[in-house]
Amino acid sequence: MPKSYPSEVRERAVRMALDRLADYPSMAAACRDLAPKLDVGIETLRKWIMQAQADAGNRVAPTSV
Repeated sequence: MPKSYPSEVRERAVRMALDRLADYPSMAAACRDLAPKLDVGIETLRKWIMQAQADAGNRVAPTSV
């Protein structure tokens, strides 16, 4: 069963990752570095970032709304 994270953890992780994406050569590199520090899975963080970008209109993908 997948681990459930509080919305505060998700929001903080996404905010931190988006603020720091420019410091990394790729989103994957950012996720590999930041996910363990945030105590979340690498793929989980990547999905959260991609969904946040879609919700903001910065990525072509279905929104979560």
